Amino acid sequence: MAADMRAYVEAIGGTPLPHGILGTPCTDVRDVSDEHELLGVEWLALGCCPVESWRNQCDDESPGDVSGGPAEKEFCRPEIEHASPITLYAGTECATIGWTYDEARRHAEATLALGEQRGLESAFWRTTLTAGAVDVTPEAGPVSLGEGVAALEGCLAETYGGVGTLHVPTGVAALLGCCSIAAEDPASGALRTLAGNCVIIGAGYSAENTGPGGTPADPGTAWLYITGPLSIRRGPASTIPDRAGPSVNTRNNDRRVLVERTYVVGTTCTVCAVNVALS
Repeated sequence: MAADMRAYVEAIGGTPLPHGILGTPCTDVRDVSDEHELLGVEWLALGCCPVESWRNQCDDESPGDVSGGPAEKEFCRPEIEHASPITLYAGTECATIGWTYDEARRHAEATLALGEQRGLESAFWRTTLTAGAVDVTPEAGPVSLGEGVAALEGCLAETYGGVGTLHVPTGVAALLGCCSIAAEDPASGALRTLAGNCVIIGAGYSAENTGPGGTPADPGTAWLYITGPLSIRRGPASTIPDRAGPSVNTRNNDRRVLVERTYVVGTTCTVCAVNVALS
């Protein structure tokens, strides 16, 4: 059948993965309109300072020992943490013949809505996860998935006692069920490990799959990360231009419509990384 005889129908819709960075109950996503928050935020870290047990040195004395007096209590100065903005965009280009401004705008908006999660995962991986992670991979090289998750959870527990977030590339997700490493919480729908940490399975993570410093994973291996909880501030989507006239390039009669959205993704305390073997 000739191409010009085909019937024009609606695009095939899609649904973002349910356990991605924007779709999981593990993540606190806040839609905000305050432009100051979307320029970046900072806060005093909470939960990274240890809670110590009080011990009087006199309790450890043996008869005849000279008392050393009470032990000195330790104080922790909370660190100032911060998160920088991430701006994602989707652009639609089309000929003005057969495509109206409203159609181009709807296409760009739908593209962003479907792909923003994957784009945010990719950007968060590059800007935060790989930037300053503690690599717990042993000198011998990649470990099994179970060993890797255990090492990550141990690394996080050394500095943070709350529920953390495990970041897993989509290409590794099927292996999580092999050893009952993670299961869906029937109450919330969140994926959790036996230790109780949340699991984000990201298509954008699979697209990156790099280690600390951006080193690509070797074939047959993958990088996993763990962080504290995630808080995401998401601004409103902006369409550029906001009317038909300026969207047309009069030199070639093409139309361009851009949709942008800014996000600020924050996490706390330690970021740990491990390289795992997939077979």
